[in-house]
Amino acid sequence: MKAYSMMTKKELMAQKAELDRQFADAKRKGLQLDMSRGKPEPAQLDMGMGLLDALNSDSDMMSMEGMDTRNYGLLTGITEAKHLMADVMDVSAENVIVFGNSSLSIMYDMISRSVTHGVLGSTPWCKLDKVKFLCPAPGYDRHFAITQHFGIEMIVIPMTATGPDMDLVEKYVSEDEAVKGIWCVPKYSNPQGITYSDETVRRFAALKPAAKDFRIYWDNAYAVHHLYEDKQDTLLEILSECEKAGNPDIVYEFCSTSKISFSGAGIAAMATSAANLEDVKKTLTLRTIGYDKVNQLRHARFFKNLEGMRNHMKKHAAIIRPKFEAVLSVLEEELGGLGIGEWTKPLGGYFISFEAMEGCAKEIVAKCKELGVVLTGAGATFPYGKDPKDSNIRIAPTYPTAEEMAEATDVFVLCVKLVSVEKLLQDAVAETA
Repeated sequence: MKAYSMMTKKELMAQKAELDRQFADAKRKGLQLDMSRGKPEPAQLDMGMGLLDALNSDSDMMSMEGMDTRNYGLLTGITEAKHLMADVMDVSAENVIVFGNSSLSIMYDMISRSVTHGVLGSTPWCKLDKVKFLCPAPGYDRHFAITQHFGIEMIVIPMTATGPDMDLVEKYVSEDEAVKGIWCVPKYSNPQGITYSDETVRRFAALKPAAKDFRIYWDNAYAVHHLYEDKQDTLLEILSECEKAGNPDIVYEFCSTSKISFSGAGIAAMATSAANLEDVKKTLTLRTIGYDKVNQLRHARFFKNLEGMRNHMKKHAAIIRPKFEAVLSVLEEELGGLGIGEWTKPLGGYFISFEAMEGCAKEIVAKCKELGVVLTGAGATFPYGKDPKDSNIRIAPTYPTAEEMAEATDVFVLCVKLVSVEKLLQDAVAETA
């Protein structure tokens, strides 16, 4: 079929009539499918059940440093958990604190601490007239929700194929003292699946902020989340690059096992400079006497090392790879060459990013919902939930089965076609008015 933009009004009307018929047929099926959030499916969670056997009532509960993990102490985490998470991030264990189950909680706390107590002796953000954050978009909606919650002004930075638009990042960071940070998902980014290039990482490390308390929030959520063994993105390690550039304190890096072990009962960590670690520990000692070291020990003994984790991740990939491929196959077969949408083909992570015709995303999501397929809300991948082009839609293929994903994608492409035809017809009417 030729591109929709090349069709005559008569052809578009005929196409709309056929799509309306298909829409009515699909509505009668009464589907109930959800691809709104990037959640592991039950089979992935089942793979982690060995965690519960890694420790039992007869187990030695002592950590490598001889600490009883059932007791108070070791604020920054047990040694073996530090080494495990450091290896995931490709950093030194000396730069790591292991927290509870959620990296998002760490990020929230870091923002909150900056608001109330400042960063490394700088003025607390709550005492400043204006605080701004750079937000590469499309991006992670929960990042944006945190900064919005604290009343921080968010500035959209367009994403490119190699990461955020670094010309803009450098301009804002160097010229505006109110810019205090930037959100980043540097590997298999949410939602586009982009991995930042070496040049982009080096430019981040070499930033010259006007604000001495500017920080890069480096959410390395998908560090080991490859879909293929023979095709994998690599990410330059940023802490060492910052050290080389004379900016050792500029970055906070985060990761977790949320999509590796149990989403609600994993372990999370932060890596940063020695000065930043000491600054964090000042308030951390007031927040807790120590995180769940039993869970840290459980993870360390179950995975043993990075190689053990990589082998585990191969099993995850075997489950979710067919789902990504099912979605991409339907998109290519049904929408290829029509000129009404573009989509990413990630090699890892948890999402596929779809770009519809401008002004169509909200309507596509609404029509999918009408047919029983729930997507992430249109606009969610932008600060304040406002996509200026109303075109980006995040597809989360992981939770439904491969068969359900193919069925849901059939519905999705039907809605994309219908909304696109309606938009072209509306534009044609507007042009002749």
